[in-house]
Amino acid sequence: MNVEKDLVRINGVAVMDGKAESMSTQKAQTVSDSTILKTHSTLIHNGGATKAVLSSTSELEKATEGLSLGIRNLKGKSRYFCSPLTHLTLLLKLAVSRCGAGEFDLSSMATKRGCPYCPNTEEPEAVPLSTATAPTTLAPADQLWSTSRDKAVRLRMEGSGPASETPVTIHQMFLETVEKYGDHPALVSKKGGQWVTLTWRQYYEQCRAAAKSFLKLGLERYHGVGILGFNSPEWFISDVGCIFAGGLGTGIYTTNTPEACQYVAASSEANILVVENQKQLEKILQVKDQLPHLKAIVQYKGELQQKAPFLYTWAEFMKLGEEVPDEQLNAVIDSLRANECCTLIFTSGTTGNPKGVMLSHDNLTWTSYMACSMVNVKCAEEVLVSYLPLSHVAAQLCDMWMATRFAMTTYFAEPDALKGSLVNTLKEARPTCFLGVPRVWEKMQEKMKAIGAKATPMRRRVADWAKSIGLQYNYSVMNGENRVPWGFMLANNLVFKKVRESLGLDRCKFCFTGAAPITKETLEYFMSLNIPLLELYGMSESAGPHTISDNQSYRITSCGKLMPGCKTKLENPDEDGSGEVCFWGRHVFMGYLNMPDKTAEALDQDGWLHSGDLGRHDQNDFLYITGRIKELIITAGGENIPPVPIEDAVKAEVPIISNAMLIGDKLKFLSMLLTLKCVVDDNGEPTDKLSHEALSFCQQHNVTATTVSEIIANKEPAIYKAIQEGMERANARATSNAQKIQKWVILERDFSVTGGELVRLSGVGSRGEQLQQGTPNFPFPSHINQLRLGDPEVFPVQVGDIIPPPSPGSSPRPPPSWTCLEHLPREAPRGHPYQMPEPPQLAPFDAIIIILDENGLRTTILSFIAIISGTIYHPAKCVIVTGLVML
Repeated sequence: MNVEKDLVRINGVAVMDGKAESMSTQKAQTVSDSTILKTHSTLIHNGGATKAVLSSTSELEKATEGLSLGIRNLKGKSRYFCSPLTHLTLLLKLAVSRCGAGEFDLSSMATKRGCPYCPNTEEPEAVPLSTATAPTTLAPADQLWSTSRDKAVRLRMEGSGPASETPVTIHQMFLETVEKYGDHPALVSKKGGQWVTLTWRQYYEQCRAAAKSFLKLGLERYHGVGILGFNSPEWFISDVGCIFAGGLGTGIYTTNTPEACQYVAASSEANILVVENQKQLEKILQVKDQLPHLKAIVQYKGELQQKAPFLYTWAEFMKLGEEVPDEQLNAVIDSLRANECCTLIFTSGTTGNPKGVMLSHDNLTWTSYMACSMVNVKCAEEVLVSYLPLSHVAAQLCDMWMATRFAMTTYFAEPDALKGSLVNTLKEARPTCFLGVPRVWEKMQEKMKAIGAKATPMRRRVADWAKSIGLQYNYSVMNGENRVPWGFMLANNLVFKKVRESLGLDRCKFCFTGAAPITKETLEYFMSLNIPLLELYGMSESAGPHTISDNQSYRITSCGKLMPGCKTKLENPDEDGSGEVCFWGRHVFMGYLNMPDKTAEALDQDGWLHSGDLGRHDQNDFLYITGRIKELIITAGGENIPPVPIEDAVKAEVPIISNAMLIGDKLKFLSMLLTLKCVVDDNGEPTDKLSHEALSFCQQHNVTATTVSEIIANKEPAIYKAIQEGMERANARATSNAQKIQKWVILERDFSVTGGELVRLSGVGSRGEQLQQGTPNFPFPSHINQLRLGDPEVFPVQVGDIIPPPSPGSSPRPPPSWTCLEHLPREAPRGHPYQMPEPPQLAPFDAIIIILDENGLRTTILSFIAIISGTIYHPAKCVIVTGLVML
């Protein structure tokens, strides 16, 4: 069998001719050596481009004619090695090519590593990424980015180190795991109340069967297979099978509206859609006529309630490809290239429709290997629970691709996991690693606090003592001191072990948090229970992680350290060293599907990915995110929400609204601040008088008010009802439940530039605010303050309440029970009453708008706006007291 395949191994980097076949079945094959390698795939060394191009003369062709690479089998693995004559011939080829490029150095041929074409025989190689160091084929590529589904990219490879690892496809990575751990449990799910297990070999065979069925249904190369449903073995099998068959795996959020589903399916040119149940099927049927590429729909749970030629149950689907020969599927698998697209992740932008993030095989396989290696994951030893949406890159990389690379066992949670059943699955699965978004950890924290509040005084004292010991110990570990305080073992036996068991985390070695910012309070709470949470940082555009914390190397509020083989650049740093965080590495995405302009915004000419986040490094190279320059809200549940389309939708529905500002970063739900249209004076200042359009709106609703203050003072029922109905109409078109507005309030004054109102920046951890020119220069924090009140009766306000200004001459002091967690002196213990060094200076103000979150017996002020002398200010370094804000 002649295969155009001359393997080049230079400094650990393997590149194959773009026309060569890859090894899909890992069967021993005789590879002809008579073909000349003419590859134009480019390797990137230390940020620069170096082409590995081999050429040859007709004399060399004759000299190599008839020579072949031998193959031997070692413990079921195929190995390539060269005969002595082939060694000489291939080295001559390399010498000729290097002489032409002016690079030839005879001494380099006599190093201890021996032939650059063969596995090193004198020292062990790095852990291979593909079975038996099978040759990896890269498609020809000239650029680092692409916006076309069928166009490959150059990989950001290095000459040595982690970034020089041999690129492999999803299939090669999967097959290596099957060969090593075929009988190890891979997927565990509940069927009829009983756990059912698929081994890695069974999982692989089902993926092949699904791939054949996709081919039978007419899946075209580089076309999507959309998957709409909760995490399940069928989700995994559909996604992997799609990739084996040459398609693009495309997750769709289960909360998406029919219109949002249509956009994703149409953008990916999906030939097949796989849905969970009748509810999701109905969404697709509503928009089916708007999907010209759609050929079939597969429902993987429940029986079909209607019959149609294009509808299939999961059982019917899996039987469709039984007659498709293995050779046909193998030919497709052989054509897969590590630098081509295999997965689409649709992520929200700041405006407009979601963007399709194109991820290559190498993005997923290399990132999985590097991320797990950094935290010392053990092959065939780890257990995890899949419950986060697989359409999100964090869940998909962790649950599917890292699990595949390291032969983990994945348990599937129930669909109502985030409504309370997750802990039951955790107790049964007892994972060794667990990824939770901040809201998951917060829910655990809230539930444990509620249970603690009902405990006896003695139990509470014991728990408080144990937590103080736990916090002390984990800070010591974090700082590298590893001092075990007296009483730690007792605290561990009395409290920590029981807490871990109650959460199902008694075996958990790695408790990660990511996808959204998490508060220091929550981090310290779990540290006090001897469950340090390890923060991750990255993007869909970086195939998931860029920095990672591990048990031996983490800092509270830090996102960890750089993943091996990657680079970070802080662009345009300020005097504090904080600049835009830019990424470089093989984890950086290919581009946005069919969006060259958006791709150019994200990737600069040198190939650096611009995150839009502001960050700084400490002296130990830990990364801290200090703000955002992208206009994007990230909720407590990790949902990325573009505010502008939501704000515009509300204004379009309710003509009386002038400005709308969405609030929801790091919060459980979205709220909105509204202003009404009013007359503007000659200086550009908004007045209290309603504009003509606003007056017309009032007349249409039989309201006689002529000023903004009248509407607010009387809470005009007709106006408030009209606004609420407009909100409901806007919510009905939201792409997911997370993008629906839950609360809103009307401000007494419209925004204006001359008035100095704040304009939105986006911040990691919150949507930060910035003052326009001409306003007082107060020291604004990078995130919305969170103040916790010791006694909710001291401050009895409701969501959206407007606190009137104080009476002249009044100067109340903050009650001693109040605490300010964010602005305590560094040396003060958290939770102690805030001590003001001097009598407070009271600033005159018009009103304070409060947004509250009720949490059991305690009340958290999630956000507030102070309107001082007509100018709106967001939280500065201040403490709220009843009716006053002190700056």
